[in-house]
Amino acid sequence: MYETAPPIAQPSVAGSPLAPEGGEVIASGTGAQLSLRAFVTSKRAMTGTAIIVALGLFCFVGPLFYHTSEVTNLGLANSPPGPGYPLGTDQYGIDVLGRLMVGGQSSLELGFAVGIATTVIGLLYGAISGMAGGIVDAFLMRIVDTLLAVPTFILLIIVASMFSLSLSVIILILTALAWPYTARLIRGQVLALRPREFVQAARMAGGTSRWILSRHMIPNTLGISVVTATFSIADSIYALSALSFLGIGPPPPFTDWGTMLTNGVDNLFNGYWWQVYPPLIVLVLVVVAFRQVGDALNDIVSGQRTGAGRRRRRFRLVPLSAPRDVIS
Repeated sequence: MYETAPPIAQPSVAGSPLAPEGGEVIASGTGAQLSLRAFVTSKRAMTGTAIIVALGLFCFVGPLFYHTSEVTNLGLANSPPGPGYPLGTDQYGIDVLGRLMVGGQSSLELGFAVGIATTVIGLLYGAISGMAGGIVDAFLMRIVDTLLAVPTFILLIIVASMFSLSLSVIILILTALAWPYTARLIRGQVLALRPREFVQAARMAGGTSRWILSRHMIPNTLGISVVTATFSIADSIYALSALSFLGIGPPPPFTDWGTMLTNGVDNLFNGYWWQVYPPLIVLVLVVVAFRQVGDALNDIVSGQRTGAGRRRRRFRLVPLSAPRDVIS
């Protein structure tokens, strides 16, 4: 039926309802294709992961070895990089390197919190909606469409003008407005899986919808969920930095990379470059790293070739009609 689809395993009895032995590998959008071997062999994925791990160690482990004070000391204000202050000090006399570590903790905590929360909510909501179908599916999707119509950043600006934003409030707002994207993707994948032979075999064997949902649907959509989670983390970190840069983020003593950029830009024309470029560089690095990992995972899940295989296709060393390798 599908020329590029891998062979479907025959149903076998594994306790209760019939299920494909070892699960089914689908050509695109399945958790089965998201293997550790494919991830490790992807240069983009490993490069992005290395940057993320390095920044994580820098932000959370670095303060254990590099002790600095967050107390204002105007006598050291705007000191250039030198002995005792590798990246200089800001306009308040606070060590830029130490503040860079503390600010990174807030940014990474928010990014991972929003990424995990949106993935879990969107995965469960989309899987249930696609599995239910009919009126229930239509009603649940109208809720998703309503939330997708809300401009996230404008809503954050409105809330910030009315209330004092905290990190937890920003996490809740970003999560509430981000999970519908994941839900729609998961729901579409579940709708594509419902007519497959292994689902029909499970139904004929007496498997309930809940059992099929937990045993087949959710595992086969984990690949898409992981991909969307990486992009959600990058977007959340960027949103927090943008809010802080506009001056409507969490109030002091809260610190993040966007706040450091705001304070540094005011002094950039005074020649205090060390107050701008360090937070700008780490912010760009972490966002690009997460997006590189997300792009690499998307290529793996969708069955696209990476690395040498992709270059061979590009230069016609392999016929374009050749079947794709299935990563299992």
